[in-house]
Amino acid sequence: MTELNTTQWIMMALAAMILGLSKCGFPGLGILAIPLVATVVPAKLSTGFILPMLIAGDIISVVYYRRHAEWKHLIRVFPWTVAGVLAGWFSMGRMNDAQISHLIGAIVLIMLALNIVRQRYSDLDSRIPHSLGFAAVIGLLAGFTTMVANAAGPIMTIYLLTMSLPPTAFLGTSAWFFLLVNLFKVPFSAQLGLITLASLKINAILFPCIALGAWGGVRFARLIPRRVFEALVQIMAAIGALKLFF
Repeated sequence: MTELNTTQWIMMALAAMILGLSKCGFPGLGILAIPLVATVVPAKLSTGFILPMLIAGDIISVVYYRRHAEWKHLIRVFPWTVAGVLAGWFSMGRMNDAQISHLIGAIVLIMLALNIVRQRYSDLDSRIPHSLGFAAVIGLLAGFTTMVANAAGPIMTIYLLTMSLPPTAFLGTSAWFFLLVNLFKVPFSAQLGLITLASLKINAILFPCIALGAWGGVRFARLIPRRVFEALVQIMAAIGALKLFF
């Protein structure tokens, strides 16, 4: 990995704060960091580069919300998620950087569209069946998208909302899910050469930004109008995703 210039450091610091915010108060915001990082480092490498940052945010989130997880919902979906991660790992080993760039952009746009549909039809979550088949589909999709693009957030949001969890249980269950899945992904990302000593050094430098974002998520999540915030995030993430096609 080449040395980062000042502009790139600023973009990476912003992405790190965004990830911290997403883990501790603003679920879904993390999707904005994905195309942001992919504009600084090669798209394929960015998936492994961002993983330790996600894990750092996950640990902070688990420490804060650790007592609120609903494990029965995790047990149903996790084995299928493992299968999805393996499928994503197999696919990434056979794709070049340009293909990964386009795939990340497409996944981000699809996840944004899925989130907009969920918001537009507010009763959709209550009409989705809570069957094992539903958990299997969610798990496979979440595992694949998190391996190739770190973009499983909207999928898991839909899954957890259908379980009608209170806010703290939602955040606690989500925190444990992503910590376990992201830790599981580490050896596969390392095998693909996506996590290196150089990237880990930059991750370590950016950790205070992740912690600052997490603190802000806990402190200020309730102060910003949710609809305005979500609309801005979706617009910026869509612009970033479209940029990956060019």
